[in-house]
Amino acid sequence: MAKRLLLKNGTVVDPTQNLMAKRDVLIERGKGQETRDGRIVAVAENIVAEDAEVIDCTGRLVVPGLVDIHVHLREPGEEHKETIATGSAAAVVGGFTTVCCMPNTKPPLDSVAAVEFVLRRAEEAGLCRVLPIGAISIGLKHEQLTEMAAMKEAGAVAFSDDGEPVQDSGFLRKALAYAKVCDAVVILHCEDKSLTAGGVMNEGLTSLRLGLRGMPKAAEVAAVQRAVELAKLTGAKVHIAHVSTKEAVEIIRRAKERNVQVTAEVTPHHLTLTEEAVDKYDTNAKMNPPLRTAEDVVALRDALAEGVIDCIATDHAPHAVEEKETTFDEAPFGIVGLETAVGVLWTELVHKSGFSVMRLIEAMSTKPCQILGLDGGAVREGSRADVTVIDPNAEWTVQPEKFRSKGRNTPYAGWTLRGKVVLTICDGQTLFRDL
Repeated sequence: MAKRLLLKNGTVVDPTQNLMAKRDVLIERGKGQETRDGRIVAVAENIVAEDAEVIDCTGRLVVPGLVDIHVHLREPGEEHKETIATGSAAAVVGGFTTVCCMPNTKPPLDSVAAVEFVLRRAEEAGLCRVLPIGAISIGLKHEQLTEMAAMKEAGAVAFSDDGEPVQDSGFLRKALAYAKVCDAVVILHCEDKSLTAGGVMNEGLTSLRLGLRGMPKAAEVAAVQRAVELAKLTGAKVHIAHVSTKEAVEIIRRAKERNVQVTAEVTPHHLTLTEEAVDKYDTNAKMNPPLRTAEDVVALRDALAEGVIDCIATDHAPHAVEEKETTFDEAPFGIVGLETAVGVLWTELVHKSGFSVMRLIEAMSTKPCQILGLDGGAVREGSRADVTVIDPNAEWTVQPEKFRSKGRNTPYAGWTLRGKVVLTICDGQTLFRDL
């Protein structure tokens, strides 16, 4: 294998330089998973490198490796749903060179040993970079704080009790105060569970018509407001996970205007689907937070375009087929998203709505890196050789049975999408190629 890789004739999109132009990209390959030393040597017109492997990227977009800061890889404890290896395989097919995995595994990622386990398993998989998010509390029980400082030193990139959102405001204040001392980001699933108990979809006319118990928007709105106030009180860095409501967007907007250290993410499914997807009791459209209204979708798109919502995260949440093949009430929350994100977003946002490609790449790569302080998010000389190549016009059909993920639970099954990842490079190594 050649020591260098040359991507020819592609359109480089780099939000850090506001660059969107035809350029060649010359990459020095890394020496392997352990060293992580692959770098971009040059980005320029008409590069000649006789010693390099050449890949023609004509008509494609060459972008910074995509970064997903909210995935569930289920290992340890629920390997029948997903493993770090299968989740990593799904990630590289989807164009992701880095994913950050949530701690609500069994047992949770609430110790240095657990953090080291994830990093070791990721190294064994030898695919994309997998970075663990540590738990806020021991056992996700909200009784005793984890050793955040030691876990961060071991490799945890943020902290969260996602899956078991903290309900006690006093405990959350202590967690944020500790995170402030550690200079760590806390990712919050904002839900007042006393308002959503027993709920399975968005509360409204559709839930009433279907006879399903609803989850009111107020549960998210109240929790986001609390998160903002506690972020202001403690000075901690707070990241709001999977925002789904128009009202929550406005709270985040006002918080940013007051210079509160708050960032936020939105998922592809909350940007492209409404509660109407539940209409035939499709359990693949059951997630938490639930799909909301068309008005919320518009507000989320506008907030993403404006930067009020900083980034996109898939909340990839695989389940075994038999777990979803049950009644809507009994089915678990969650859908898979790593392998469909690019296609769904290009189809529904770029092609149908004219959404900015530059802003979309910023939200899927540059901003996630900035939020968590990760090395990446750029295609420029000296930057990490994590690169994704996207064919914006390639058409393909979502076939869950062909997913690399163990999960098949997607509401996009059978959809024809326009926009596809054709090359994923991590540390200069080609991990996925379809061109």
